[in-house]
Amino acid sequence: MMQMDVKPFLEEYEKLIVRMNTPRVMIDNAGCADATRIMIDSARNDGILLEAVQVLTDLNLSIKKGYVSSDGRWNMDVFHVTNLDGNKLTDGSIINCIEQSLGTIHSTRSKSIDGMTTLELTGTDRVGLLSEVFAVLSELNCDVVESKVWTHNGRIASIIHLKDCDSGSPIEDSKKIDRIEARLKNVLKGDNDIRSAKTLVSIAVTHTERRLHQMMFADRDYDRTPIMKTHGRYSPSVSVQNCSEKGYSVVNIQVKDRPKLLFDVVCTLTDMQYVVFHATINTAEDGAHLEFFIRHIDGTPISSEAEKQRVIMCLKSAIERRASEGVRLELCKPDKPGLLAEVTRTFRENAMNVTQAEISTNMGMALNIFYVTDAIGNPVDSKVIDSVMDRIGSGYLKVKELPLMCHKKAESYAQNTSSLGGAVLLSLGSLLWRNLHHLGLIKS
Repeated sequence: MMQMDVKPFLEEYEKLIVRMNTPRVMIDNAGCADATRIMIDSARNDGILLEAVQVLTDLNLSIKKGYVSSDGRWNMDVFHVTNLDGNKLTDGSIINCIEQSLGTIHSTRSKSIDGMTTLELTGTDRVGLLSEVFAVLSELNCDVVESKVWTHNGRIASIIHLKDCDSGSPIEDSKKIDRIEARLKNVLKGDNDIRSAKTLVSIAVTHTERRLHQMMFADRDYDRTPIMKTHGRYSPSVSVQNCSEKGYSVVNIQVKDRPKLLFDVVCTLTDMQYVVFHATINTAEDGAHLEFFIRHIDGTPISSEAEKQRVIMCLKSAIERRASEGVRLELCKPDKPGLLAEVTRTFRENAMNVTQAEISTNMGMALNIFYVTDAIGNPVDSKVIDSVMDRIGSGYLKVKELPLMCHKKAESYAQNTSSLGGAVLLSLGSLLWRNLHHLGLIKS
C-alpha cells in the first residue's frame, strides 16, 4: 500500500491555525465621512475586546462608534475612531502602529518599566496626603520617575515608579524597601485607617490604568460614601436587565462622553469575570450610549437583584474614577530631587486637594498634570491659584482648565504673561517645547 506523505498537510494545518488565531485588521478611511473605521476579525477570544480597546486608547484615539459581535467561534469588532481633535487618521505611522499592534494582539503585553522600582499604594484620601507621600520618598532619597494617582469616594490609589537618587538604579536593598513601605503605610493610615492602608512593591507587569481600576475595585471604593462634594459632570445612568430568551444580561450606560470611557467600562466588566458577547457604542453631542450583552465567564447571566446592583455600582465607580473634578494644572519645570514634594507641599499649604495626578519626566524635565479642588471639593478660588503659581513660578505652572467663574481671570492672566509662556494654554508637549526653546532652562 502506498504511504501518503502527511507533512504538507500538517504544514497547511499549522498555517490555518496561525491564520485563525491571528486577528485580521482592516483600516478604512473612505467608508465613513467623519471617522476612520477599524475592523478586527479573529477567532473567538474572551479577552480580545479589552486588548483592542486598550491599544486604541493608548494611542490617544477617540472611539466614536463601535459594534462588537461574537458569533460562535468568531469575533468581529468594528470601531469608528478619530484623533483627539475629532479628525480622521491620516498619519501613516499611526495607521501602521494600529495594524501591527492589533495584528499581534494575542501576544500584546503591557510595557515593562525597566530599571525602576514600582510601588502600589491605597488608603483613605485627605488634603495633603500626596504631599506627605512625596515628602517621605524625597527624604528616603527616592526619585519619582512616573506616577499616576486616582481618588474616588474618599479613597486613593497610586502607582509610583521610582529610582535611587544617587545611583539612578532600581531600589533593591531589602532593608530600604521595608523602610519605604513602613513609612508610607504610616502616612496612608492617618489616625485610624490601619486596616485599609496598603503599600506593596510590585513585580507584576500590568497596564497601569487597568491596575488602578483593580486596586480601587479591591479596595471597594464603589461601596463607600463620598466625603467630598462632586459636581456630577460624568454621573452615569446604568441599568441591567436580563434577556431570558437569549441567556444574556443587558447592560445599558448613558453618560457624558469623554476619552477612555469604553476602556474603563470594558476593563471593569472583564475584571469582574464577565464576557461581552455583543455590544454597541454610540456617541453624540448629548453624550455616549453603550449597550453590552454579557454573561458570566461560566456562560450564565446575572442571577440576582443583589448582583445587578453590584454591577451597577462598580460600573458607575469605574466611570467616575477618571472623571476628576477641579482645575487642571500643568507643570513643566527642570526636574530636581524633591521637586514633587515641594510642589505638592505648596498645594497643601494653600488648602488645595489633589484629586488626580499624572507624573512623568522627559529629557530632564518634570511634566506633571494635577487636578485640584479646595478642601471640600469646590472649585479653587482664582486668587489661590494665582498665589500658588507665583510660588511655583508662572512660567512653569499653567492653568489648563478653569471653572466658568474663573475664565475671565484666566484670560487676563494669559495676556499679562504672554512674554513668559504665551497667551494660549498649552498641552504638555508644547509646554516642554516652549520651556526648552524659549526659557532656555536646559543646557545639556
